[in-house]
Amino acid sequence: MNGYERILAKLDGRPTDTLPLMPITMMFAADQIGVHYGRYARDHRVLVEGQLATAERFGLDYVSCISDPAREAADCGAAIHYFDDQPPAIDETNSLLGDKSVLARLKAPNPLGGERMHDRVQAAVLLRQKVGGELLIEGWIEGPCAEAADLRGINRLMLDFYDDPQFVRDLMEFVLEMEVRFAKAQVEAGVDLIGVGDAAASLVGPQIYEEFVLPYEKRMVDGLHAMGTRVRLHICGNTNRILKGMGTLGCEIVDLDFMVPLAKAREAMGPRQVLLGNLNPVAALRHGTPESVRAAVAECHCQAGAPYIVGAGCEVPRDTPPENVLALRDYARSAK
Repeated sequence: MNGYERILAKLDGRPTDTLPLMPITMMFAADQIGVHYGRYARDHRVLVEGQLATAERFGLDYVSCISDPAREAADCGAAIHYFDDQPPAIDETNSLLGDKSVLARLKAPNPLGGERMHDRVQAAVLLRQKVGGELLIEGWIEGPCAEAADLRGINRLMLDFYDDPQFVRDLMEFVLEMEVRFAKAQVEAGVDLIGVGDAAASLVGPQIYEEFVLPYEKRMVDGLHAMGTRVRLHICGNTNRILKGMGTLGCEIVDLDFMVPLAKAREAMGPRQVLLGNLNPVAALRHGTPESVRAAVAECHCQAGAPYIVGAGCEVPRDTPPENVLALRDYARSAK
């Protein structure tokens, strides 16, 4: 099996020759080709070069268009700080929707309009040309809570849940429309799966999650499925309190951060949910040894049971020893 076939078989519940390998690589991938991350995040050709080199060197079964969470916000007109060798960052003190009235006149950007969203779509086109049908190609969008926080500011949004719930719903409606449109452009460009990153959702409790966030995540996932693509959900942070809700979304893959015991996730989400992860990216992967990495991922696999995909709890840190990432590959290729 090649990587494309291996991942799709796992998602479809069919036998695979080995476990799929899908760690998130961004800054790590840029370093593999010796480029500053500012170039990687802003030029799809550099991103594609880094993804292909990383997949080849470390035996990954997929490539991804992910680079940073600021693309949609940037195209909406948010203030973004760009750096030579770090990811772009949204200016929280000068958030686009610091004044809530701006939402009423805000227009969703065209994902093919020549800006940062378009650059991601172009990455999908180029990856399809290079490795379509050989490696699975992953697109990426921000989830409803994460993008709402990007536009409004995380601290303001957390207060809005209590102070102005209707504004939160209006904002998430805007986000939902924008992100589904962005995903559609990537699917039409050739991606096989859409990753949804909703990191801010880990900061709310079960009541707010179920009332405000879960309904919009569900509509987003349903919209992605309606266009014929698969979904990988990744919520950074401690999601122990919202696992059950996450398991109701119907995502093909739930990618969990290291704070969540995979045994607990399996119990909450049931026997058919594909789980991915979730080594501690720093303590276990970056600071470990090949032997300890193999032991750690074996424990993850043991807790998760089947169906399972190998990966870290979040992004592979940029200065992770190559032999430790190869240890992930070696475990994946030795197990089913």
